[in-house]
Amino acid sequence: MTRSRVLLSATLAAGLAATGACGVDARATVIPEGVRVAGLEVGGLAPSAAAERIEAAFGDRLRERIQVRAAGHRRTLSARFARLRFDALRSALRADRAARRAADPSTVDVQPWVGFSEARLRAFVRRVARAVARRPRDARLRYSVTRLSIRPARAGYDIDRRALRRRIAATLRDPAAPRVLRAARRTIAPKVRRRNVLARNGTVVTVHRRGFRLRVFKRLRRVASYPVAVGMPGHATPRGRYRIANKAVNPAWAAPDKPWAGAYRGEVVAGGAAANPLRARWLGIVDGVGIHSTAATWSLGRRASHGCIRMAVPAVKRVYRLVPVGSRVIVK
Repeated sequence: MTRSRVLLSATLAAGLAATGACGVDARATVIPEGVRVAGLEVGGLAPSAAAERIEAAFGDRLRERIQVRAAGHRRTLSARFARLRFDALRSALRADRAARRAADPSTVDVQPWVGFSEARLRAFVRRVARAVARRPRDARLRYSVTRLSIRPARAGYDIDRRALRRRIAATLRDPAAPRVLRAARRTIAPKVRRRNVLARNGTVVTVHRRGFRLRVFKRLRRVASYPVAVGMPGHATPRGRYRIANKAVNPAWAAPDKPWAGAYRGEVVAGGAAANPLRARWLGIVDGVGIHSTAATWSLGRRASHGCIRMAVPAVKRVYRLVPVGSRVIVK
């Protein structure tokens, strides 16, 4: 005797021992003619006899493994993992109750009684999704001090988990349903593409502190390169990624309240004055640090400033024209 037959015999014995929870005596009742369970005729039979017929027709099929195929991956759901419970007697009693409520019992066709673990089903669908899923990757700017490029965007993939759960649940309950399901992979577009990166980084300035060199890039192409001075020890030019915050022609110099400012400590030196170290142009970056021109061209190629990036006057005038406010600045 097969395991399914043993289980059915035990179930029927329990059902025949007493009236069922639904108030129907499985020994005395005869299911009205024309009633079907998943297309199987059970009318004219007592529920116990109908249960035997239902088990013979559907038991093995309902306990078959379900295979899900998605993007070249295969995952199998077993009845044991799903904690599937198929009850042929309950299926017969379900058909009988439906028939007695119907105006025409011959139109009644009910699904078998099948239970399973929703939690296990969700876990299985997550397993399928993990096999298929790939996060989308946004395009982003790649940079060194000498070269810019864009890491390309890449689409991601996923499956419709809710729809797959519904399909598997329907298959678990339906003996006629195919046991091989195909889950369509859906594409997830990246949020940032190459054009977005270019739009945000149309102009980029890089500063190489060790190489004492400033470069200007337009749409990733280098259009200018000049020697610079950077911060001396104790006043290092800060590394990082910034934006040009402001610009000025012949800027005034608000001398900081620091000893190195000398006689101008805490004072404001007017733009264009001989004592103004900022000279002709200013491009502010962060916390008082910026790009500016200098008369001390001997300091170019050295660590000589108090954090700012110094350039020769003709060079900074060209950079001023090339670089709008908001442009990215990368200091390495």
